[in-house]
Amino acid sequence: MNQPRETDLYLPIKMSLEDQGYVVKAEVGAADVVAVRGAEPPVVVELKLGFSLTLFHQCVARLAVSDDIYMAVARQPGKRFAKALKGNVALARRLGLGVITVRLSDGLVEVHCDPGPYAPRKSAKRQQRLLREFARRQGDPNDGGQTRAGLVTAYRQDALKCAVFLFEVGASKGADVAREAGVTAATRMMRENHYGWFEKVETGVYGLTTAGAEAVATSGRVLGG
Repeated sequence: MNQPRETDLYLPIKMSLEDQGYVVKAEVGAADVVAVRGAEPPVVVELKLGFSLTLFHQCVARLAVSDDIYMAVARQPGKRFAKALKGNVALARRLGLGVITVRLSDGLVEVHCDPGPYAPRKSAKRQQRLLREFARRQGDPNDGGQTRAGLVTAYRQDALKCAVFLFEVGASKGADVAREAGVTAATRMMRENHYGWFEKVETGVYGLTTAGAEAVATSGRVLGG
């Protein structure tokens, strides 16, 4: 089976545009595909087998000659491509670009977004969640750019406060931990035991596991110190 080439995308794109009344020509100037319909501004399509930063750069450069710029890529099966498509369509919208996929097995052309001004919608709920986490976080225990693994959140800091109290005092009632450690949700957090730091000693009473003791011993910067 022959390996697909960028030129394999051209005929399906050309036929789709011609069906819409465009006159289509390839490799005009720096553009892969140019389509003209009457006195309308030209439609420019850049062809690539897959998404890449280079493709975005090319399409942004073409905005100097027209507002109607599309990127066209070969459609692939599977969730991985679907996820990549979703993310790249979102980026293309922000840049005012259109996105087309071509299924090479049968030439199916699908337009996922058209070029146009982008007006992002802010999410008040997400903003509040961000500010709430910022306010609850003690100090600045993380390094910008680190992976999610081992990330210190306000939840982790609260759990560590509970662990420190148990380390110093010993097994205690949840209400006592909540009051003395200043963690309102202490009982729930120890019961959920997300990090494996706590163990139930008896009804309403929790102690510290070996993992919890180790977490306390290595806490350092976690509590904003």
